[in-house]
Amino acid sequence: MAVAGKSSRKNNPLVETVLIVVVAIGLALGIQAFLVKPFRIPSESMVPTLAVGQRVLVDRVSPRFSEPGRGDIVVFNPPVGAEEGTCGDLGNPADRPCPDATSGRSETNFIKRVVGLPGDRVKVIDGQAIVNGRPLKEPYVRPDGDCPICDLPQEITVPPGQFFMMGDNRGASADSREWGPVPEDWIIGRAFFTYWPVPRIGPL
Repeated sequence: MAVAGKSSRKNNPLVETVLIVVVAIGLALGIQAFLVKPFRIPSESMVPTLAVGQRVLVDRVSPRFSEPGRGDIVVFNPPVGAEEGTCGDLGNPADRPCPDATSGRSETNFIKRVVGLPGDRVKVIDGQAIVNGRPLKEPYVRPDGDCPICDLPQEITVPPGQFFMMGDNRGASADSREWGPVPEDWIIGRAFFTYWPVPRIGPL
């Protein structure tokens, strides 16, 4: 009888269900931590490419093996003070993009497009990124020449190991123009697919 009791406990449907749920949660957390993470678009900074509330999948693997490319959409931690538009520890003149970020790493997640790579020379004219003396081809942006950070004619050089980020909605994006380039180690992953809302499902 004792043996039968042990067998019935092992085959208890409730125990099996709990184990399945625990394993599923563990797998989901592991996938989010190391492989793919879902992300909800929190603001209008990436309009028209990404709308507020749209959801994307972020590849967390590729940044470990290769640096992001110009034009990639990435999720990252910005510098401390980015929410307030703080440029570095010493501030910044109004006629150039922020050349150096604060030294601290924020816990907030931002999503922007990579515009400048390490060593690139960057300035902004009428909301358009001018990189190494040439306007980027950016058919995906919503241009704006009137916002406070849309006309920054003095060039800066992106520091080694850092990336200059800008939102596609140039007049409504707080980005590297205000708070500086982002170290590669602070990049969480590359957005590669949108899965919500249904009409916008597809690769980015």
